[in-house]
Amino acid sequence: MKRLLVANRGEIACRILTTARELGIDTVAVYSDADRLALHPTYADRAIALGPDDPMPVYLDVERVIDAARSAGADAIHPGYGFLAESAAFAAAVEKAGITFVGPSPEAITAMGDKLRARELAERCKLPVLPAATLGGDAKKDAKAAATVGFPLIVKAAAGGGGRGMRVVHEKAELAEAIASARREAASAFGDDRVYLERYVSDPHHVEVQVFGDGRGHVLALGERECSVQRRHQKIIEEAPAACIDDRLRAKLAESAIKLCSSIDYRGAGTVEFIVSTAGEGEHFFLEMNTRLQVEHPVTEAVFGVDLVRWQLETAAGGKLPDVAPTPRGHAIESRVCAEDPSRGFLPTAGTVHRLEHPSGPGIRVDSCLYEGLEIPVVYDSLLAKVIAWGPDREQARRRMIGALERFVLLGVRTNVEFLAELLASEAFVAATFTTSTLDRQDPAALAASGAGVSLRDDEATIATAAAAVAATSGRAEATGGSPRARPGPWERLGTWRLGGGSRS
Repeated sequence: MKRLLVANRGEIACRILTTARELGIDTVAVYSDADRLALHPTYADRAIALGPDDPMPVYLDVERVIDAARSAGADAIHPGYGFLAESAAFAAAVEKAGITFVGPSPEAITAMGDKLRARELAERCKLPVLPAATLGGDAKKDAKAAATVGFPLIVKAAAGGGGRGMRVVHEKAELAEAIASARREAASAFGDDRVYLERYVSDPHHVEVQVFGDGRGHVLALGERECSVQRRHQKIIEEAPAACIDDRLRAKLAESAIKLCSSIDYRGAGTVEFIVSTAGEGEHFFLEMNTRLQVEHPVTEAVFGVDLVRWQLETAAGGKLPDVAPTPRGHAIESRVCAEDPSRGFLPTAGTVHRLEHPSGPGIRVDSCLYEGLEIPVVYDSLLAKVIAWGPDREQARRRMIGALERFVLLGVRTNVEFLAELLASEAFVAATFTTSTLDRQDPAALAASGAGVSLRDDEATIATAAAAVAATSGRAEATGGSPRARPGPWERLGTWRLGGGSRS
């Protein structure tokens, strides 16, 4: 592998490009017109514009991406995650063009990318699965299928992922609208409106096993991650190892994941996902498989001391995997920093990054696509950065993470940083009792109500007004006997500074 094109953007593109350059591989970035001033093109030896069209579809345009690789002389393409990462058609087109696809074979993506086919394969491999039923489009037959599965149930997109095309249904009267709504979202997100029904497990833990295969039947399981801290099926905080399971179940999940992936000669990084019921001891069910690198892969890297992207590149170039997985050590937590406003229902936010300070310190890592002066658009996923904290045990990792979030300074764009710190300090997280339904049962905005952050624009007058508003809010809390802030806000953490740079002391 001499020259790699990364068919993605944002923090994951920066992360892949960094590892590739460390390996001495020439790198190529691609970018949309909306990303012409983004960070990831500056990480590459060469950057190619995909065109000025609608910014989202250009990263999904198979022909443009492959043409860019050809024009740059790239002999390999890494898809990152999202966009074309789990497209069997893209993987096949890359291989047809004589370029190495850094990921699973098209056949493996097809087998596991369709949730219905993946369920069938899991059943053949003797993995436990939930009751489910396919839908034919006839309302009466769909109602009968739902009765067979039982309520509550969930409508799921067959080609879905990332929480999209999913609707929980508690009673028969909700079924028809849930199916129609899920179909519309699935068609829009995946170009495939097929949905099916599956028994819904209330309050489960979400646990996923990190797997890595060589494409010749040898598969390693690198522990598991818990991803139960979710809002509307979107992960917010992830950790490894999972605190909700014991060693017996840990071994069982790893064994099931290896068996499933070995059956299709899986190649590269992937994740086999399970739900673990809180109702029955050790009761668990296969959920799905993601045939790509996960957003939360850094927590596995921190615990196992590996670079999964390096493994991806080396195995794609014909290298071998270790015979056995490394020994895990300690505990790691990842928090997703997103451009969204918790006080306004988590609406996406945009703006200019006026001031930026990434936290550092023992056990702290930040994967980011940010720099001062960057314009944050609303056309893409809201993920801006990932903060990862490692510690010798869960409690130290948790405390390190809270400290890192307290030191994360980003002025000009409203983010969820303070909300993340509130979650990590919550009783449910400390006790490791968070389930996938915990946040949906509560009002997430209420958990962030103690934050006094204010959305900022790009002028000094607005920043001064925002600072005054924060001070006034703190003053009102003290005057009315309200509780003081448990942790300092961003204005209290700035120290001595000047707008646009300057001396600090």
